[in-house]
This record gives sequence, C-alpha cells and structure tokens, in this order.
Amino acid sequence: MKIEPDRLSDKKKGGFLPTEVLWNTRKRLFSAPHSPAERLPWETIWAPCATGFLQEDYHALYCVADEHAITVRQDPAALRRQTLELYAQFIACGLDPEKSTIFIQSHVPQHAELAWTLNCYTMYGELSRMTQFKDKSAAHADNVNAGLFTYPSLMAADILLYQTDLVPVGEDQRQHVELTRNIAQRFNGIYGEVFTMPEAYIPKVAARVMSLSEPDKKMSKSSTNENSYILVMDPPEVILRKFKRAVTDSEGGVYRSPDKPGVSNLIEIYAAVTGKSPEAVEQEFSGQGYGAFKPAVGEAVVEALRPIREETQRLLADKAYLESLYRQGAEKAAAMANRTLRKVHKKVGFVPR
Repeated sequence: MKIEPDRLSDKKKGGFLPTEVLWNTRKRLFSAPHSPAERLPWETIWAPCATGFLQEDYHALYCVADEHAITVRQDPAALRRQTLELYAQFIACGLDPEKSTIFIQSHVPQHAELAWTLNCYTMYGELSRMTQFKDKSAAHADNVNAGLFTYPSLMAADILLYQTDLVPVGEDQRQHVELTRNIAQRFNGIYGEVFTMPEAYIPKVAARVMSLSEPDKKMSKSSTNENSYILVMDPPEVILRKFKRAVTDSEGGVYRSPDKPGVSNLIEIYAAVTGKSPEAVEQEFSGQGYGAFKPAVGEAVVEALRPIREETQRLLADKAYLESLYRQGAEKAAAMANRTLRKVHKKVGFVPR
C-alpha cells in the first residue's frame, strides 16, 4: 500500500490522518545518528534501536545523513551502498515506516535550502568553536572545505525543519544541539516564534561508546585499528575476537572507575545490549576476572546484533521494497518540511513560489 505524501497512518483508527492533524497533536523527535560513509559501528545503529520505543509517543523522524558525509571525500559507489545499508538497518532494528518517517537526507532538498538561510544567522565564532570541526580539520588537513566548517548549520536545519521537540544524541553531540538552540533563538528573536526550541535526549546508558583499543577515544570506523570498533555487519567470530582483545587493565576487577576506562566502557556496552543497569552488571561479574567478562560482553553484542544483521541482509536483497520505503519516507518528510520552509521564506522576505 502506498502511503500518500500528505497523510500518515493511524492504526488505532484503522485509517489515515492528515499530516496537518498529527503535526499539531504529537511532539516530534528527529534523529540522524551519523553520516553513512563516516562509520557504521554498532553504536551508530544502536542509537535508533535504543530510542525506537519513543516512536510510540512521538512523531519520530529518522534520517540517513548522506549530505553530511561529503564534507570529506567519498567513493560514490561506496556512499550509495552504505546509505542503503544504514537505511535498511534502521528498519531492521525495529523502526516502523508507518509509525516513523524514515528517509534519506538528500531526497528532501528542503534540508539544503534551510541550511543556506540558517548560515546567514549563524556566527563565524560559533562555528569555529565546534569541536568536531577542529577534530576533522586535523584529520583531513588536505581538505578543510567550507562544508566542513558550516555543516553545523545543516545539522540545525535538519532539526529545526521539522519543529523538533526531542533530539536523541550522544554526549559528544550535545554541543550541536546547543548551537541549534542558539540559532533558533536568534531567528525567533528577529521574526517571532518560527522554530520550536529542541531539547537533547541523552540516554543514561551507553551515551558515548568508546574505542575497544583506546578507551579514551570514541568508537569510530575512521580508526586505523580494526579491533577498536564493532560493525553491525561483522560476523559473530569477528565480534568475539575484538572483545577478547579489548584493552582493560592489570587490576582484574569488573567495576567502573575513572582509572579503569576500558572496563567501564565494556560495562556500559554490556548494560546497553542486555537492558541491565551498570550496577547490576558489576554485581553479576563480581569476583570474576576479565577472562569471563570480556567473552560475555562479546556474546551479548553478537546476540543483540544477530537479528539486525540478518534482517538487514534480507532487506538489501529486496531492492524494490527498500526503494518503495525510502521514497515514501522522503515524500512524508518533504510534506512536513515544506510547511516550515514556506514560513521561513515568508519571514525573511522571499517572494512566494
């Protein structure tokens, strides 16, 4: 069944409600975990998995941020493949295309349109202070382009375009939500209440998953050490091997401490995939050494990712069905985005189309 671009399903009533109705009656959540070509470690896809329950209470939008990916040079074929893979993983981890709007960023041109306008309301000093710009500039010194500098304006457009109330992010992304709020407040201060002020939602568990080999750094596929990160599509034996090689310490106790970053990271990972509290994990492995703990973490991650990996493979094999989903998602997103963009254009003085 094709979902009409201006209507969303309402299973409780057995039919469809206009977007206009849901726009005014449900709070909105927006999530674009990472650009597809930058990395696909397990924590990237675990973000929507961990917040999937919110789609019952929010009008949730999940976006594959392929436009953000090209701030660094990409292989075009690889970018297309990884974009579809990440989209399939969103569905595989339990996001429902009828409850949530799931789309590819470049399929909704309103993102780029609003980003240009917001560029004109974002200060140079704000952008120059962004931590990720500094990090990526150092990592890609031969390609410090304007997009790398101004991408926070695109990120703000991603969020503000849908009048978002809640933005699930890791602790390291809090700065971007704060900048988005600053931009919205500045624009609203000039033109009135145009944008909703979004709030960051940071999960209590695994808000920042760290590298397995360098636990003082965030887990990232950009690392040259393949043992430092877990990919959603890694075979079980590879996942188990990586966790067995995870850096810990010589003390041997399974408990969290600033002096034990490696063990603290593994506890957070185990808690995230099992649904247990970190305190319960510490109690479970009290008196046991790392020889028992590290394989247990690996096995828990394997079992958590197994259904996602298998469903992703099934979806990727059905190209026609996957295409129908992302086209419908883009239509739904565009219908909502147009309302905000029209209002912004009117406020700044553009002639109506």
